[in-house]
Amino acid sequence: MLPVEPLFVVILVALLGLFFFGFLLVRRTVTGLREGYEDGQR
Repeated sequence: MLPVEPLFVVILVALLGLFFFGFLLVRRTVTGLREGYEDGQR
């Protein structure tokens, strides 16, 4: 087992969390814009 720095693990988890949160935020924004655009077409 390789020695793992706890700080490195914390930073990695934080970056993954931010990436996932950003992905969800962008996806929600895009779907909301698409729905608004489609409602405007009607």
